[in-house]
Amino acid sequence: MTARRILLVQGHPDPAGDHLCHALAAAYAAGATAAGHTVTTVTPALLEFPLLRSAAEWEHGGVPPGLAQAQAALGQADHLVLVFPLWLGDMPALLKGFLEQVARPGFALAPDSRNPLRAGLLKGKSARVIVTMGMPAAFYRWVYRAHSVKSLERNILGFVGFAPVRHTLVGTAGQLDEAGVRRWCARLRRLGAQAQ
Repeated sequence: MTARRILLVQGHPDPAGDHLCHALAAAYAAGATAAGHTVTTVTPALLEFPLLRSAAEWEHGGVPPGLAQAQAALGQADHLVLVFPLWLGDMPALLKGFLEQVARPGFALAPDSRNPLRAGLLKGKSARVIVTMGMPAAFYRWVYRAHSVKSLERNILGFVGFAPVRHTLVGTAGQLDEAGVRRWCARLRRLGAQAQ
């Protein structure tokens, strides 16, 4: 397998670093590094940046200085990994704000495209979305139809060109015992080694 450049975005908004999301991200990164892939980790919780407040700011403003390196890393990556907990049915607001800032026209979207469905500038990159949640993953998938993950995959990642976009749903996260955490970390290490 060809070595890939991976950008891992640790989307948990608590910078303390002792959550399941952090263990899963570390396992993925360890598996990828051991297999010869290059991993760059960005943690929005450790970065200073404002939230966007208008369409004009998004369309015509520049990426904040605190996110310039993160945007450059996204541009250089072959594969993106987003790790976050499900909060109120969706990604945490801090991660959404981060994505809004880095996925600007001129970088992630062609601003003058006649067809908005073909405006994505990040084609040729793949992605994996890793989500932890309190409810069983099957319940989220079948009852809630995994609505927020599907929206992220289709309306953000797919829209700017990522394909394929895969996901891993880790349900009943708060009830996992040490053996359960080890099993999930082993699975994430395998995915990291495959850069998937």
